[in-house]
Amino acid sequence: MKISVIMTTYNSPVWLEKVLWGYSCQSVPPLEVIVADDGSGPETAKLVARMRSETGLDIRHVWQKDDGFRKCRILNKAILQARGDYIVFTDGDCIPRADFLAVHERRAAPGYFLSGSYFKLPMSTSEAITREDILSGRCFDYAWLKANGLKTRRKTLKLRASARWAPLLNRLTPTACNLKGSNASAWREDILKVNGFDERMAWGGLDREFGVRLENLGIKPRHVRFDAICVHLDHPRGYADPEIVARNKALRVRVAKEGIVETPQGIRQLIENGYSPNDHELNKQPTP
Repeated sequence: MKISVIMTTYNSPVWLEKVLWGYSCQSVPPLEVIVADDGSGPETAKLVARMRSETGLDIRHVWQKDDGFRKCRILNKAILQARGDYIVFTDGDCIPRADFLAVHERRAAPGYFLSGSYFKLPMSTSEAITREDILSGRCFDYAWLKANGLKTRRKTLKLRASARWAPLLNRLTPTACNLKGSNASAWREDILKVNGFDERMAWGGLDREFGVRLENLGIKPRHVRFDAICVHLDHPRGYADPEIVARNKALRVRVAKEGIVETPQGIRQLIENGYSPNDHELNKQPTP
């Protein structure tokens, strides 16, 4: 199995750097890390170039100009660029624990997609995390997090579950196994069969709708909620729009009800409209 990691980002180079350090110390290294960039300025391009050198990772930067929230489109472009047969999806604000990709590799199976979660951090803790905290793994230790701004919480099993107990907790959790784009994985072949992400959708449930179409295809969901661990760095969500979220939900409900497998506005239409995996849109952005 060759794993391509696709992470989305938008003008958050400080957070993105921390996430990339997380992927630099994986016990199972990725074939490549694709930064799916929805229109960031030159600071992100500069960071990617530096991190490519400092981490030794094969980091590829797929960029499109800023024209509003077009996460689904940049995800589809990144999927076309991916060279691995298995794709792990995440965000540029989610630092993975060192065994994150090992869990996705171990739990992957034909006919399944995986869905996990994240442990959300406050801003003060997010800012306190350094490269050394990531490489040592201490930023996943609950005691360390409490000492660095995290308030006492009851729901800490995502951090504390042992390798022995995580599979049982995954089976017993009452949480629905809906695909979450911050921590999910699927076979590239299956992703192409459902035509990727639906580019009609802005923020709010776009990843869950993608998971519904995978299920309509016959691909079953599998929890990695308590063993594929990542911590989520805090940030504002100025792009949230209740009206768009409601419209996205209505589309998802229709997709589920009608058993729709392929989106009519996804990867295939992107190619038909002239996009090629050989396009390097990074060259069109401002020089760092």
